[in-house]
Amino acid sequence: MTAPIIVLVRPQLGENIGKAARAMLNFGLTEMRIVNPRDGWPNPSAGPAAAGADVVLDNAQIYDTTAEAVADCEHVYATTVRKRGVTKPVVGPDGAARLMHSETGRHAILFGREASGLATEDVSLARHILTVPINPEFGSLNLAQAVILTAYEWSRIGREAGEGSDLVQPTAEDKLLPPAPQIELDALIEHIENMLEPRGYFLPKGRAEATRRTLRSVLTKPGWNHLEVRTLRGILKTLGRDRRD
Repeated sequence: MTAPIIVLVRPQLGENIGKAARAMLNFGLTEMRIVNPRDGWPNPSAGPAAAGADVVLDNAQIYDTTAEAVADCEHVYATTVRKRGVTKPVVGPDGAARLMHSETGRHAILFGREASGLATEDVSLARHILTVPINPEFGSLNLAQAVILTAYEWSRIGREAGEGSDLVQPTAEDKLLPPAPQIELDALIEHIENMLEPRGYFLPKGRAEATRRTLRSVLTKPGWNHLEVRTLRGILKTLGRDRRD
């Protein structure tokens, strides 16, 4: 499996090129090709907007025409909300991602200029039209948003297929632990109640039972595991010590 190439066709602003690079690297894409950028290349505004995705910008390749940029690619996708008079198969980001993971050869995704998108001659080079199913009353995506949608779907489909395991997935190791036994949770609640009682927390007495029930409800909702309960007990013990200790 080869990662797709992101091709920016006649982009206008360096900031948008940088933001597109940032979107790419978030999902493991590093190969960017730029066709005839309006303000030339390199662009001093691209680096700050990339927020550290320098590897993408440093290796970006510049071409005079879209045809040259995709000459070595077997599969080309033109991102557009309009077919522009060209009849081609239409896929969404998820459908395109599945093709990229199943069809051999190099895949390139074309993104047009911010103001007007891809020209008809650019779309004519593509094998598929890639359209994002968004609100028909407001079909306005900026360049980086369009890139991140396609990059995310490529990454997601790859994970489903068992590929791209080197991408970092946010995990919370403690969540894998089972909830604490009820006896430990009861001990935590009792500990808190014993610290609150002498400070008048359960006054007036007529509301004490309802206050205790609410406190128990608050403390049982998170589903603490035994390490979390132990940590909270340690905090309470520390708070209950005399400072001179």
